[in-house]
Amino acid sequence: MSSELTGGGRADAPAEPPAELPARRSVRRSRLRRRLSAVVRLVAALTIVGGLYTGLAPGITQADDEPLSAAAEQGKRLYDNSCITCHGPGGEGVDGRGPSLVGVGEAAVEFQVTSGRMPLTRQEAQGQRKPPHFTYDQARQLAAYIQEIGGGPEIPGGDLRATGDEALARGGELYRINCSACHTFGGGGGALSSGKYAPSVKPATDRQIYAAMLTGPQNMPVFGDNQLTPDEKRAIIAYIQSMDEETDPGGFNLGRLGPVPEALVIFLVGMVALIFATLWIAGKS
Repeated sequence: MSSELTGGGRADAPAEPPAELPARRSVRRSRLRRRLSAVVRLVAALTIVGGLYTGLAPGITQADDEPLSAAAEQGKRLYDNSCITCHGPGGEGVDGRGPSLVGVGEAAVEFQVTSGRMPLTRQEAQGQRKPPHFTYDQARQLAAYIQEIGGGPEIPGGDLRATGDEALARGGELYRINCSACHTFGGGGGALSSGKYAPSVKPATDRQIYAAMLTGPQNMPVFGDNQLTPDEKRAIIAYIQSMDEETDPGGFNLGRLGPVPEALVIFLVGMVALIFATLWIAGKS
């Protein structure tokens, strides 16, 4: 009887936990510690990188206490009188009126202002070339102001047109590859979609052509120095400016638009000539 009670008491006693449970708890704690450690390291790395970027990266806008140059001061006065309505204070842009000018650089401003595209006469598909509103010196002052408050592409100094037959040949090759699809082989320009067009390159100056390649105005792509080196840009400018200097020993060049309009003119003129010749022969007979 006592042995049964003893055995029964032994059966009713709580069972000891298996040996695996402490090991599982230890594994879970270890995993949790690893995850927390990874999160802490990630946050620390992001904090360090953010601090380094804030301390070392160049600011995109001019500091408030940094004075403007004399040219930029003149440009600011012109900007506040003529441009601030559409582009806002400090070139930050006005929604529905004009885009931000922060980061466009002096190259974009000089191209748009010296070619008369800015200020716009009215809102349309794209700005058209017209007599400039500002003088060249005023345009450079506006460009200096936008450059100093926002940075961006700058037109290099010195001669922007390459010299020599080799550079001219290279420029023609680069022009046909990169430019002729829109501006045509003769540089006369052509129509694009949605009422837009590629303008003629003939009235453009060396600085305007270089600035256009740097900034890609309107529908034009940007040709940075990794796409076209500065020497290649100078070669293209030399080729473009040489097109007006070349003579046409064959007579009327039809705008140098290529073989399609030439063939069309030949066809129309030839058909008219054949019809008149046929009528003349028939009348004689």
